[in-house]
Amino acid sequence: MTPTPAKRALPSKESSLFRELLNLYETRQLKKGQKTADQILKKFPEHGETLCMKGLILTHMGKREEGLELVKKGVRLDLTSHIVWHVFGLIQKGEKNYEEALKSYTQALRFDKVGFACGLLFQDVGYLSSSHERPDSNSLENMNILRDAAHLQTQLRLYDGLVDTRFLLLKLRPNLRQNWIGLALAYHLNGNLAESRRVLEQYERSLKNVPDYDPEQSDLLLYHVKILEDMGELAEALTLLDVNAKSRAIVDRVTVMETRARLLSRQGPGVEAEQAWRALIQCNPDNTNYYYGFFSSKNIDPGAVTDGDRSSTLRLLQDLSMQNPRTFTPERLELLVVSAEGFRPLANGYLLRGLKKGVPSLFVDLKPLYQDTQKRAILEELVDGYRRALEEGRLPDESPNDVVEEPESDVPTTYLWTLYFLAQHFSHIGQHSRALSLLSSAIAHTPTLPELHTLRGRLLKRLGDLRGASVAVNEARLLDGQDRFLNTKSAKYKLRAGLIEEASDTLGLFTKKDAVSPGADLEEMQSLLYLIEEGNAHRRQGKLHLALKKYHAVRKIFEEFEDDQYDFHGYSLRKFTINIYLNLLSWEDRLWSHPAYIHCAISASQIYVQLFDNPSCARDILSTGKKSVLDNPNKTMFRHAGLSTEEEKKAKKRAKKAQQKQEEQKKAAAATAAASTNEDKGLDLTPQKDDDPDGIKLLTSPEPLERAWKLLSPLLRLSISNIHVWISVYDVAVRRGKYLQAVRALKRAKVLDADHPELHVRTLHLRKLYESLPTSPSSPVGAIVTSALDSLITREMTLEAYNGQYLQRHSDNASAVLGAARGLQILGSPRDEIEGVVLGTLNPEVDLSLKTALDVWSFLKDISSPRADEFRLACDENFDLSTVFKTPDQLAVMNSQQQGTLLKAQDVDD
Repeated sequence: MTPTPAKRALPSKESSLFRELLNLYETRQLKKGQKTADQILKKFPEHGETLCMKGLILTHMGKREEGLELVKKGVRLDLTSHIVWHVFGLIQKGEKNYEEALKSYTQALRFDKVGFACGLLFQDVGYLSSSHERPDSNSLENMNILRDAAHLQTQLRLYDGLVDTRFLLLKLRPNLRQNWIGLALAYHLNGNLAESRRVLEQYERSLKNVPDYDPEQSDLLLYHVKILEDMGELAEALTLLDVNAKSRAIVDRVTVMETRARLLSRQGPGVEAEQAWRALIQCNPDNTNYYYGFFSSKNIDPGAVTDGDRSSTLRLLQDLSMQNPRTFTPERLELLVVSAEGFRPLANGYLLRGLKKGVPSLFVDLKPLYQDTQKRAILEELVDGYRRALEEGRLPDESPNDVVEEPESDVPTTYLWTLYFLAQHFSHIGQHSRALSLLSSAIAHTPTLPELHTLRGRLLKRLGDLRGASVAVNEARLLDGQDRFLNTKSAKYKLRAGLIEEASDTLGLFTKKDAVSPGADLEEMQSLLYLIEEGNAHRRQGKLHLALKKYHAVRKIFEEFEDDQYDFHGYSLRKFTINIYLNLLSWEDRLWSHPAYIHCAISASQIYVQLFDNPSCARDILSTGKKSVLDNPNKTMFRHAGLSTEEEKKAKKRAKKAQQKQEEQKKAAAATAAASTNEDKGLDLTPQKDDDPDGIKLLTSPEPLERAWKLLSPLLRLSISNIHVWISVYDVAVRRGKYLQAVRALKRAKVLDADHPELHVRTLHLRKLYESLPTSPSSPVGAIVTSALDSLITREMTLEAYNGQYLQRHSDNASAVLGAARGLQILGSPRDEIEGVVLGTLNPEVDLSLKTALDVWSFLKDISSPRADEFRLACDENFDLSTVFKTPDQLAVMNSQQQGTLLKAQDVDD
């Protein structure tokens, strides 16, 4: 044993005080612990372990900065003490700095007596053989260091080191069952299933007197079955499952049935597998996955049935339908399997039943069938026939299932839902005007059905009338003021229409009344929908600082999601929730591929690229906002033309109330902080005051590209199939001078869509930029970039010819035509030539969508084209129901007409 350094040794009295100090910290008697530490430091002011313990206590008492300084000083004074490194690791773990925390724990283990008794933590497992001397009881005092190290390794996905740590924990405490399971999990996560199985079997052999119906033992046995299944030992897994299911050692009967059916199906088609899936269908006849499993046991895929299997598949579905008459799932699958020739009678019965029962989701249920144009035409013909019959006052009776005469009172409701279905149908196939006409008839028939107004809002949104869509959805909300879904939907549409303040008032109806603002409460509740939609709304209005603030709030939420898993590394082992824990780890590994984060990362990176290309943009935004909400976040902004004095007074009154509420909350928070000085505040980071509430620092950041790269870097570790991610990666990398990263991003994009317009533009940009460099990048980077560029554009082809061929291949695609025009801009072509190409999107043979038309209009304004207004007028005529191509004067007139409806809604809310 290494002797204790002289500067660490304390006299008997102070040594007793130090032990008392440790006990006081463990029992959270923080004030007494601080006094005890001061007693020791009064005589020994440079005792590193005492300084660290005092710093740790101060950190728990909320004095984080002072405590951190004491801990750092204590580490410097005694670098060979495991206590100081352990305390330092606790501090770093509380700051979410897991890599540094693990290094500190490693140092603690290096100097701890466990390390001297059993060998260092990260040596080979072979060194820790069974013949090694077992540590004495004193060496078990710092087991929590090893456990924390194991949790950190799992958090950082360092599975090789995790195996070693768990092996050492098991050797130190073989009587703790969580150490056995921890080692099995470590082997599993590291890909060594055979060792994981061996550990589980050895642990199960040591078990005695296991109580019946023990849920923890049940989950362990299911995990053992999963290991065997992953190893391909299907027969052994099935035997283990059946034996423990019969003895009631596994208590989750549904999981037993699902696992058994899956194992039998993997062994091959057979009667047993078929019976297992039939039993599951009997338990839950509405679960579509059970039907697919049933057919997989017969080597049939309902989504791609061959002509030879079609009749037998239909007979099986009819048999299942007769056995489970209260479910519609078999009939729904029949519609998918049947050919177009036999589709009509089946669809007729299914449609009539849904329409008579008034099922709002009937169209969504049948929408997958629209991939078959013949079935889509039959559905339209059938439902339109129902409409004509109902308008004559009679119920359709074409279905052979309708043998009982229906009462005439069912005609109005069936007619209503028939109109609703037809409106969704025609909107789906692009006939929006006809869909709106049908909706108008339905609303005139029953104006109190919220679904009609929400559908009208959706149609108007697709047509480009965002204000009208907002009004329609708000009318749906007013029909049921207690419906949170309608409230949220209305706020979402208001944000898309740019009515940010009105959306905040609407959201405030269901948020905490004592919150600073509805937005603050929604951000605290991690509402991704709100943050994304408001960020997008600010971006459309040119308030890039506020947009960045919302996008970074989304990133913060995902960081919290990632950090939250840390607590489950120990909890799941203690509670034996092993299988769900593995699902958690798998979900966390895919966390950053969530569509919400991808959207925010792309949008924020595009803003940062814009700021890098045009630094004056930030100054312009701030200069226009000097008298706006930037100077007073609580001030209400009146954006609508035509607000009366009375309306302004109402809005000011609401703003004043919000400000008073905020001041009251600040006072309450201060009082609570003063009253809780003696409480243990823990090592978690306390919420800090936001020193950039309006995102000004984000907007004026001196390194916008570095911020953009930080947002995009988590996506590079995943196989993201979103081409816009790789386009954004290219935009940032090429501006950072990282040409290898840029060309790799383009190659990934080419795999996803070789003819994408954005890829075409970036390929031209990179080739032209690379050829204009004064010196090529040094080898081997330069050679790799050159070779990759040659795979994108051959050297023999000029850039002009490459762009021309692309335009010729995609002359009927408006997005591609715009991409070719942007390519001409990169090549330095005259403006009139660019205008001639981009205005070709107005040709009748070109499929021009509303979104692409907006992109073309924005491009023409960016190049200061005098023909931009000509294009706007043409689009305003083509998209006659849209408002996005209207002039400000035209919009003012339309807004004044809609203002009455919005003010009515506000009065109802007040």
